[in-house]
Amino acid sequence: MTRDDDKTPASAVSVRGLTKRYGETRALDGVDLDVKEGTVLGVLGPNGAGKTTLVRILSTLVVPDEGRATVSGIDVLRQPRRVRRVIGLTGQYASVDEKLSGRENLYLIGRLLDLPRKAAHSRADELLERFSLTDAARRPAATYSGGMRRRLDLAASMTGRPQVLFLDEPTTGLDPRTRNEVWDEVKRMVGEGVTVLLTTQYMEEAEQLAGELAVMDRGRVVAGGGIDELKAKVGGRSLRIRPADRADLEPLAAALDALGVTGLASVAVDAERGSVRVPVLSDEQLTAVLGAAAAGGITLASVVTELPSLDEVFLSLTGHKASDASGTDTAAGAAPKLEEAAA
Repeated sequence: MTRDDDKTPASAVSVRGLTKRYGETRALDGVDLDVKEGTVLGVLGPNGAGKTTLVRILSTLVVPDEGRATVSGIDVLRQPRRVRRVIGLTGQYASVDEKLSGRENLYLIGRLLDLPRKAAHSRADELLERFSLTDAARRPAATYSGGMRRRLDLAASMTGRPQVLFLDEPTTGLDPRTRNEVWDEVKRMVGEGVTVLLTTQYMEEAEQLAGELAVMDRGRVVAGGGIDELKAKVGGRSLRIRPADRADLEPLAAALDALGVTGLASVAVDAERGSVRVPVLSDEQLTAVLGAAAAGGITLASVVTELPSLDEVFLSLTGHKASDASGTDTAAGAAPKLEEAAA
């Protein structure tokens, strides 16, 4: 679905002014964000930022104190049962029944979603094959590895063919190979039109999966936009210059140090990579840097413009690294109240 006036994707998730308090703690403090249909929004932030509280509200498990939210155009507060029909949820830890086999877990989810018996069996077999779990289909989930449980959990969240999928730190504790498998599956889901809201503390995960980011800290969205856009906002553009002859590394660094361009930061020599890295603040400085190399008679093999890493972006925006624990997301460790979950 697109808007008629600009043909841009509509918002599959829309959040305005969400606030949630736990005693004196504001887990969410007026959050606004949108997730466009068929895209991945990465919600990036440290422990305690409010990411899990946001997911719990959008998946109808927690009721906010203020604000409103819609998922696929459905009001989360007024029509929670309808919302549950169009969403899938994978939390930080696999929630499968360990006593049941993989196939029984998926069949049970299918029946809870009102699929007829035959359709529930068919959907379970389809997902087991898709997530490479067919060989383990009849084994109790208790015998599965952590990666297999996570894949089974993802399969369970896809049983009802959700329009919107909430992934709350889905690769926490996984080894690199299994993490890559989960990433590949998420990409395939998005390719099929599923909209994903992904919370994560991993910068690499955000860059792999998300088209846009919302950076959260202490219950607020402190920045948002495309990854390159956020990097550009922070600034800190630099040039990585590699001379054709490694013997020119030190002369090149000396020539750049001698520039005397106002605001030009110190030059760093990377002997291992055979390059010199110099931060630049303007196009004029960039031109001056290249001119200095030419004036010194130094032949260059490559010149690459680099933007800050996501780690540097997060540190600049929040004052601490994304991996720093600034507290515990209050809702993450507490089960939702029964009256809220059943609303």
